[in-house]
Amino acid sequence: MLPILLKRSLLLLKQKSQILTVQHVPPLAPIALAYVQQRFRSDFAPRKIKYKKKHKGRVPVRIGGSTKGNTVAFGDFGLRVKDGVRLTSSQLTAARTAIKRKIKVIKGSQVWMRVFPDIPVTSKGNETRMGKGKGSFEYWACRVPMNKIVFEVGGGGMRKEVAKEALRLASDRLPVKTEFVVKENIENNIIPIIPIIPIKNSS
Repeated sequence: MLPILLKRSLLLLKQKSQILTVQHVPPLAPIALAYVQQRFRSDFAPRKIKYKKKHKGRVPVRIGGSTKGNTVAFGDFGLRVKDGVRLTSSQLTAARTAIKRKIKVIKGSQVWMRVFPDIPVTSKGNETRMGKGKGSFEYWACRVPMNKIVFEVGGGGMRKEVAKEALRLASDRLPVKTEFVVKENIENNIIPIIPIIPIKNSS
């Protein structure tokens, strides 16, 4: 009878010790997201938009005589589009990468992108019947009017030849005709002040 009681007491002690002992649990690995958000599908994408889908729209045509965005403002040289066009995020990424690869040897050089793709473009699959709602998101794009500066480069005493070659490489990756522009010299635009000399009467 005594050995049976001892066995039972030992079993109870083992069970209590297993309950009281706290095993070290390693931290859980971060759970991967089941889906990738839309703004991570490209290098350039807005952080937040009001509506996830928009109408196709048209490229704006400026008829009021405004010259905003038509001249170089930040750098010394710029790339200007000669026609209205819709540029995608991948096209802008390829052009910007080509510029940075060319001017990275110049210390202090910078690149400015004057447009940003913030319009979601949707698409439907091939051989899809009409209707059934708008298509799914495909990529980001931006509408660029005629004579708009897209890229600017400068800094580090950049020479005109290097900037022209860098912007030419970017132009080859854009589906529109472009032109190379130089920042206007402010000193040349100052109208000289002619002193007014009063004419005395001979009388």
